[in-house]
Amino acid sequence: MTSSPTPGLARFNTLDDSAAAAELHEVCASSAWGAKMLARRPFSSVESLFAANESAMAELTAEDLGEAMGGHAPIGRPKPGDPTSAREQRGMAGASAELKNELLELNLAYQEKFGHVFLICATGATGEFMRDAVKVRIDHSPEQEREIARGELVKINRIRLTRLAAPAQGA
Repeated sequence: MTSSPTPGLARFNTLDDSAAAAELHEVCASSAWGAKMLARRPFSSVESLFAANESAMAELTAEDLGEAMGGHAPIGRPKPGDPTSAREQRGMAGASAELKNELLELNLAYQEKFGHVFLICATGATGEFMRDAVKVRIDHSPEQEREIARGELVKINRIRLTRLAAPAQGA
């Protein structure tokens, strides 16, 4: 059984395309993903919103994925003044200088090999977990890594879409 739209989702469904596209861009930097999501509106439930995210992400080309990944700050270096980036990377807040430096070096090596930032759903993850993940993933082929990054984007988008569909603060 599917639930009905939340107040936040109902609000999102009634936005004009321009305003809805701007909100979707805050979720994912891929313009192709945003267009696919807009085309699927209105969403009858949060579950249908999540299903649309998974479907739209599966349809992205390598170039579209690159655009999506370009909207993410490297792990350990959240975008200054971006509360979403800071919230998602909270697990690095208490990391030692040694761990932060190690992660910086690993991020640079990863980016040199793959041409994009190391992407992981950092929400709830510790600095050590993320470091260990990049150590494993740096040995992947570009094709393997692209599909892993696609899966991580699905998770990140889902968290961000949950916030988009939530009732407005103070409502």
